[in-house]
Amino acid sequence: MKLPGSVPMCLGIPGKVLRTFHEHDVLMGKVDFGGISKQVCLEHVPDVQIGQYVLVHVGFALSKIDEAEARQVFEFLDRMKQLDELGIASPGEGVSESPPAALGKAGAAP
Repeated sequence: MKLPGSVPMCLGIPGKVLRTFHEHDVLMGKVDFGGISKQVCLEHVPDVQIGQYVLVHVGFALSKIDEAEARQVFEFLDRMKQLDELGIASPGEGVSESPPAALGKAGAAP
């Protein structure tokens, strides 16, 4: 339900950069989302280093964040009961088998 005057928001998920590479002259990376790895475009964060965290929306890393901020986002999503919907394990839980819905929808970048 959309409230009058409300602004829709997009969900960004934090992930840890495992490796970087170029594909068709585009900076890409393998990013871990609580045990699930996805290929992500890193062009908006060209100075990102392996081991750093990025905030990802529909397959694009939009900004770098620190580990503490990434943990806060996961804790917030856990409190909101959104991690199950995204197929991501809560901090301290086992690895989920299904891909994050927000990152695996048709039309989203791989």
